[in-house]
Amino acid sequence: MATSNPGDGNISSVELARYLEQRGELSKPWMLQLLRLTKLKEAKDTMDPQDYMAKLQEAHADLMRLGEFWKGREQEVFGGRYAPSSLVEPLPGSPEDR
Repeated sequence: MATSNPGDGNISSVELARYLEQRGELSKPWMLQLLRLTKLKEAKDTMDPQDYMAKLQEAHADLMRLGEFWKGREQEVFGGRYAPSSLVEPLPGSPEDR
């Protein structure tokens, strides 16, 4: 089985899940949506067209509910580089937390 690159659009949901897990990105909501859409794309041929459209519309609505999650996180989301927030807040439960 040939492996595809995550950016080529032909990656399986299993490969994508493994890739996201290795990068520690399975907790990011936009990555979970990408995985969800990939799984839906794989199941399309076995689904009733109306069910497929309903699932696709549901996924779209969920994606839109994320809103502008990327604001202030452009480097992380679009560039793949983590940048700590310029606003420093104490960790919950730390001595500095009030």
